[in-house]
Amino acid sequence: MSRVLVTGGAGFIGSHIVDALIEAGHETIVIDDLSTGRLSNVNPEAHFYQVDIRSGELAPIFERERPEYTNHHAAQIDVDYSVDNPLRDASVNLLGSINLLECCRRYGVKKIIYASTGGAVYGEPEYLPCDESHPIRPISPYGASKYAVELYLHLYRENYGLDYTILRYPNVYGPRQDPLGDAGVVAIFSLQMLMGEQVTINGSGDQERDFIYVEDCAKGNLLALDKGSGQAYNLGSGKGTSINYLFEEMRRLTGYARRPAHGPPRLGEVFRIYLDTKKAREELGWSPTIGLQEGLERTLVYFGQQAIIRNPPRKKSN
Repeated sequence: MSRVLVTGGAGFIGSHIVDALIEAGHETIVIDDLSTGRLSNVNPEAHFYQVDIRSGELAPIFERERPEYTNHHAAQIDVDYSVDNPLRDASVNLLGSINLLECCRRYGVKKIIYASTGGAVYGEPEYLPCDESHPIRPISPYGASKYAVELYLHLYRENYGLDYTILRYPNVYGPRQDPLGDAGVVAIFSLQMLMGEQVTINGSGDQERDFIYVEDCAKGNLLALDKGSGQAYNLGSGKGTSINYLFEEMRRLTGYARRPAHGPPRLGEVFRIYLDTKKAREELGWSPTIGLQEGLERTLVYFGQQAIIRNPPRKKSN
């Protein structure tokens, strides 16, 4: 078994990857500044450090822990925020990643697994589903910063022998996603419906996204430990789901009685995107195992508990 350092390991996706690594027997180190992650998400068997990936405190952790692999999930992940704050987006996603790559180079890390984005690097698709050869034309600072790191990974492999695998994610959803922090539509709808609050769809709702359940995403990261050298892979379901369809499906599952409101579309977001995952299936042996309905049901169970915590039932008075 190996020593694996996970950045962003207190976050939504990162914490599920940490759980999967520990379950598989790997010794796991977590770095997270807790700006959006939660300490309660961190597996108690992991070694935890509260550190920003841009910080000079990163190198001493590498010197102490000597990880063999790094799984890089720490990032600024909000597209809207990147449009309004491109400098900070680049500071975290690009400069923070370069700081991490320098630590990997200096302390002999074998390989880095990098969480990129299939939903934002391709831009408005020329064809669907998008495969890994699709032109890279991001229309948000977030997509641009995530792809820039892909280029740095290539040069670190060519110049220093640091191996890598890139995983380009679609819309990942499931338990622990923060409906107020990283703006995942399933998480937002889940809590709003369960709390009986007004649901707002940005734009017409005809826009389509590719959804996968977070446990399937974590499985892809485990497979990438020893497969996919120097390659980029799409993860996803391979089909588009409209936001209107998602709303109706979640409305049916929750019994939500209200109709959605509609707000303006978000700047910097593509209208329709879904990903070709043939390469991941053939070379990583990865395929999603949890369909949308089952994944939504599992997610709603989790957010049902969150709704109770946020809005506990009133005690009856005698």
